[in-house]
Amino acid sequence: MSSTSSEARPFLAAAWMMGGVISFSLMAIAGRVARSDFDTFEIMMYRSIFGIAIVLLLARMLNTHRSINTRRLRLHLTRNLFHFAGQNLWFYALPLIPLAQLFSYEFTTPLWVVLLSPLFLNERITFYKALSVTIGFLGILTITRPGFDEFDVGTMAAAAAAIGFAGTYIFSKQLVTIASLTCILFWMTLMQAIMGLAAAGIDGDIALPTIETLPWLAIISLCGLSAHYCITSALAIAPATIVAPLDFIRLPAIIIVGYLLYDEHVDGFIMAGALIILLANYMNIRTMNRS
Repeated sequence: MSSTSSEARPFLAAAWMMGGVISFSLMAIAGRVARSDFDTFEIMMYRSIFGIAIVLLLARMLNTHRSINTRRLRLHLTRNLFHFAGQNLWFYALPLIPLAQLFSYEFTTPLWVVLLSPLFLNERITFYKALSVTIGFLGILTITRPGFDEFDVGTMAAAAAAIGFAGTYIFSKQLVTIASLTCILFWMTLMQAIMGLAAAGIDGDIALPTIETLPWLAIISLCGLSAHYCITSALAIAPATIVAPLDFIRLPAIIIVGYLLYDEHVDGFIMAGALIILLANYMNIRTMNRS
């Protein structure tokens, strides 16, 4: 698809991104409900089991199942270890800190990608990329206010989750050159189902779904897959410089969700820090566009 045709469809890309925003928000709501009955490993296990069924069904319907292969399984495993760790930390932090704070830390993922890319992708850090990372971490300091508020376990888990997601992006970038989306999603769901089963069963006690909790687990799995599908679809029809800023809509959207459903009041430091992080991301996007 040419860039001209891609740039001519920004409104359709925006519609896909709104689908992603809704999916992420629903996953956060369902995750908070599920965390009262399941630990994070159990949530990841059930999410992945549902995901295997969904991926295989769609692959059969779209006739993409033949693209599933065993090439570079070690790279798939590395990617999924990072994603499994990041997603577990995200679910762990979910009931402990305000949704706006959790999503703000998640938006530091691209900044971690910039820092880790020289190690794993042999990419050079330019002055403007370094500046965007510096500004982004000023945003983190604004939110956490070290020395004023306690840097608690929920905050640390949310911050560490962004590093896990950064590793996921880095190794996904390597995988997309040799594997289809169906192949990547298949190994993601299968490997993480095994990881979740092993981690959840280490204490010999795995909580089973009930009629009440089963729909919430299904929503987590469906929304996790649909969010990434929506973002991928948006990127297929519009440049990243249009799509990525649209993802920032997630932050005000989740602030509204947190206020309406959980009576979460966001203070000025969280708002200011979030805006600084979004500014850093926007600078990074503009830098990529110029390169």
